[in-house]
Amino acid sequence: MAEGMAAADGKGGGNGGEDGVMQGVGCAPGVTPALGAAACPAAGTGAGGPGIRESTEGGGVDEEAADDSVAWLETGRLLFAGPCEFLRGVADLVQLPEAGHAEIAFVGRSNVGKSSLVNALTGRRTLARTSNTPGRTQQLNFFDLGGRVMLVDLPGYGYGAEAKEKVAAWTALVRAYLKGRVPLLRVCLLIDARHGPMRNDEEIMTLLDRAAVSYQLVLTKADKVKPHQAAARLAEATRVAARHAAAHPVTIVTSAETGAGVPELRATLAALIGPRAP
Repeated sequence: MAEGMAAADGKGGGNGGEDGVMQGVGCAPGVTPALGAAACPAAGTGAGGPGIRESTEGGGVDEEAADDSVAWLETGRLLFAGPCEFLRGVADLVQLPEAGHAEIAFVGRSNVGKSSLVNALTGRRTLARTSNTPGRTQQLNFFDLGGRVMLVDLPGYGYGAEAKEKVAAWTALVRAYLKGRVPLLRVCLLIDARHGPMRNDEEIMTLLDRAAVSYQLVLTKADKVKPHQAAARLAEATRVAARHAAAHPVTIVTSAETGAGVPELRATLAALIGPRAP
């Protein structure tokens, strides 16, 4: 699995290829070509970050663009290498922390790997509680990342083993947070690469569209599928995102287990937050 595959439609600024998978563009250093062509979020500024392109002189690699890609990835690494602490768990909107720092939320179906991805992004194994049992995260968990941004691990949806009243309560909490939280800068909508976007994923996408909240699809558990399956899910997710007004055109493919795509996701989020104020 290549590290950090991505797909985009025409809105993403890449060279459109078959099934929406970008073709003929370069990846950041250390990212190996995948799907028969390089496909990654570092390819082109419209696709999430600076890309490596061929020089117009002699057909070599554009060294300036390569340096930009290295710097882009390093900015993400430095942000997520900073201190990160659990702030609080929120079971009711009245418990939300005072609006201050920008917030980046992680949402998806139960057992999609939200907590595992938060741990992988921050380089910590136990920051967010993980479990093989769907439905274990039943509150909004806030993590303070270096005093610059809040990471918010949201309860999963689509799991029916708990009592209906309990599921309804935390689903309502998630929906209320997503459509009414002013500091919410970006939602990472996690999609299991084994299954692709499902009906309740699109329901959340529609909610975010109506609330004008920016979100980006992130495929998880890419290590669990074969490359051709990942390519198909990537193209499918890109087509789905293209139908939604608030969706970012780039889908990032990740694996918390192998680390694939994690540096690119860090860099994408760091670019949103911007440099630390002097």
